[in-house]
Amino acid sequence: MQTLIFLLILFLISIFSVLLYFKNKKDRLSQLNSGQCPVCKQETKTFFDKNTNTTFKTEVITSRVLKNHGCSGVTEIEYICKSCGLKEVHSLSNNSCGM
Repeated sequence: MQTLIFLLILFLISIFSVLLYFKNKKDRLSQLNSGQCPVCKQETKTFFDKNTNTTFKTEVITSRVLKNHGCSGVTEIEYICKSCGLKEVHSLSNNSCGM
């Protein structure tokens, strides 16, 4: 009986830890897409030049496509933080070909 309770507790802990991992990964991706680094918390800076009435933006996060696997595949995107040097690769699913 003790073994069954112990196994049930271990099973529940493993399920919740996997769910927590996916939640953290999703939160980090949303921060990267919004332009904020999840490690150093740097954000996109905007400057306004009054002489020329121009707004300048300095992006902290740069992204580039590593692999695009076509219509039914996923797109692998690498995010790089210019401030702290963080590099992360995330996969985004392509819903359709756009035809």
